[in-house]
Amino acid sequence: MTFVTKLSLESGDRAVLEETVTEIKEFLARKGAECRGPFNDPPERLSVPQYRNLTPGDRFSAWNYSVYARRLEIHGNDHIARQIGHRDFPQSLHVEIEVEQRKPAGHRRS
Repeated sequence: MTFVTKLSLESGDRAVLEETVTEIKEFLARKGAECRGPFNDPPERLSVPQYRNLTPGDRFSAWNYSVYARRLEIHGNDHIARQIGHRDFPQSLHVEIEVEQRKPAGHRRS
């Protein structure tokens, strides 16, 4: 059985996101791991209302910002995926790690 480790990285700081993804890709290339991606999702535009005080209606202009996302898949190489999962990521980066177990084609349950 093969394990696929899926990394989802999100940040409002595009430079930090790109730098981190580049570091991960270079690390995987040095170790000889099979990696797919990075897959780029379109940036998500968010708008947050800001209030001057606690009474309704008295507002500042909304705070608008973008969230950028990248996805990577590491096929096999569980020990290398584990090393990436244990690394320290920048605080401005949100990282989700999902591990999926895939069975070979033609595999039958017994």
